[in-house]
Amino acid sequence: MSIKENDILKKFRSFSENKIAPHASYIDEKQNIPEELLTDLKKSGFLGVLIPKEFGGLELNYIDYGLLNEEIGKVCTTIRSLITVQNMVAVIINRYGDNLQKSKWLPKMASGEAIAAFCLTEPGFGSDAKNIQSGLQAEGKDKFILNGNKKWISFAQIADILLVIARAEEGLCCIIVEKKTVGIEITPINDMLGARGCLLGEIRFNNCKIPQSHLVGNLGFGLFPVAFTGLDIGRYSIAWGCVGMAETCLDISKKYSKTRKQFDLQIFNHQLVKRILTDMAVELKAARLLCLNAGSFLENKSRDSFAEVLSAKYFASKMVRFVTARAVELHGASGLKKGNPVERFFRDAKIMQTIEGSDQMMQLMISRYL
Repeated sequence: MSIKENDILKKFRSFSENKIAPHASYIDEKQNIPEELLTDLKKSGFLGVLIPKEFGGLELNYIDYGLLNEEIGKVCTTIRSLITVQNMVAVIINRYGDNLQKSKWLPKMASGEAIAAFCLTEPGFGSDAKNIQSGLQAEGKDKFILNGNKKWISFAQIADILLVIARAEEGLCCIIVEKKTVGIEITPINDMLGARGCLLGEIRFNNCKIPQSHLVGNLGFGLFPVAFTGLDIGRYSIAWGCVGMAETCLDISKKYSKTRKQFDLQIFNHQLVKRILTDMAVELKAARLLCLNAGSFLENKSRDSFAEVLSAKYFASKMVRFVTARAVELHGASGLKKGNPVERFFRDAKIMQTIEGSDQMMQLMISRYL
């Protein structure tokens, strides 16, 4: 790792430990993000880490972006998710948007003036994205009419712009919808198992009039390549976040095992506990290497990067479920109590096996590249 990367890593770690960690339990319990923390995030520049510098972003490479997700993932899944979604949308606009769209939205996203949501999933269609029903019809030469329903949308409750995948006559397309648009109804979704501060919502579009200038890319290309580009970034971010979660749980478990005594021994000195910790550590190392590998493929713009990201996300999400479960077991009853980070990450870990593609969907997609 270069000196530059070490300096960046220190910056990420300092922000995570000093600004995010003190709020992590509150975010999980209250299912909300404190305004103070949102302000700090906007000032940090981390909401626009993949946005080009010409638009006010940090323009990190993919390895550094992965390290950011790892460090923030160590303390709070919600904030890692916010950065993930923001940059999923930003990468799509930067790659497929026109100059007017980029100059209008990317500076606002980089500064945090505009929070974004990625609107793909519908009540009846999640993994089966090709059958999305939300409809987009042309009205005159400069307007679209949008009708439909999106569900399980992260940060829908606070988003300023919605990147919506909808169906037009030409096929699926991608369009930017401002939250202030007349006809939008948002219903909060609360009390999820994990990632409880992600401010999920169900969004209804009722005859919403959208300028045709908000169309990102061409009609008929909304799913592939546009939405798939965002999903690629999302899966890569989640994989690194899983590594961060697992690192925290392993570290806490090691420390606990050297202070907790049973049968006149620190539990670390019991062979079965050593075996559990070893399995946790090796699984974690393997996941981190897969993430580094995927980052290298993304950075080099390799045609195989899609498959490598799928592998990293699939393995890392399984790994974090295993590691957090072992951490809870090693802590006994204290691992089941609210306020213990291993309990929170245990719940968050299960969410990682579902979002941006379930484990089963990952298996099906990876098999195509065998």
